Amino acid sequence: MNIITTQSLTIKFSRVVAVDHLDLTVPEGNIFALLGPNGAGKTTTIKLLMNLIEPTGGISEVLGVTSGKLGPKELAQIGYVSENQELYDWMTVRQLMAFCKPLYPTWDETFCGKLIHLFDLPLDRRISNFSRGMKIKSTFLISLAYRPRLLVLDEPFTGLDPLVRDELIRGILELTTAEHWTVFISSHDLYEVEMLADMVGLLDRGKLKLVEPLDALQTRFRKMTVTLSSPLTRLPDFPIAWLQAKYENRIVTFINSAYEEQSVNDNIRRIFPDCANIEASGMTLREIFIALTQSYKIDV
Repeated sequence: MNIITTQSLTIKFSRVVAVDHLDLTVPEGNIFALLGPNGAGKTTTIKLLMNLIEPTGGISEVLGVTSGKLGPKELAQIGYVSENQELYDWMTVRQLMAFCKPLYPTWDETFCGKLIHLFDLPLDRRISNFSRGMKIKSTFLISLAYRPRLLVLDEPFTGLDPLVRDELIRGILELTTAEHWTVFISSHDLYEVEMLADMVGLLDRGKLKLVEPLDALQTRFRKMTVTLSSPLTRLPDFPIAWLQAKYENRIVTFINSAYEEQSVNDNIRRIFPDCANIEASGMTLREIFIALTQSYKIDV
């Protein structure tokens, strides 16, 4: 079953198309990361999915229901954590739990206790006295205690220190594995996304440029280093899959976005007959993200 589906989902603000004919499916049980530079349309997409704003065109469905018709039944199955989320910070965590519990028929006291222990939260301190990290943990607590089928995270790690981020990531991975939740995350923290995500989608100026399993994406991207026996007078024309080509001191470097060892090596030896050595190294998600977003700018 697909937990999220969109077809030609579009929203336009004045003359700016913030989300442009988005076609997307997120299968149940996946951790899906929506990536993109600032202004790409990530948060706007989440707002469309959650029915916080209305689309200009197209449709989206969440939990099998059109976003515009999400009601209490569906919302009680969705956990939502945003970087700008506000809590009733005059409350203690204990008071906040007591306030939220009646709103969710599936609230699980035993599971809530496990989350309190996992996040190491003091129950009787006012939330207004918490650090940002503890406030985010409190938000996760009340967003997970009712065992949602879908967890939506909009920049949840912004401004957190590395220790808190690692604690949250370990907790989310442990819980989603055990509970078979679906997670939809938008984040600039690509190191954290790389630890979490099964699949990634990349938005650029409202357009979805790719959707791919993370392991497949990292398999097809390689940083290539070619050492030549003699200097070049100019760089030759490269295949379209070779990105960011550079040459200095008889060394050619580029990023291969469609790596297959034999065919790439054959192409290199054809283009550079005096090739002395070829090296291929893996890339982090951050490196791949930068290479792709820079290539999109060139395509404009």
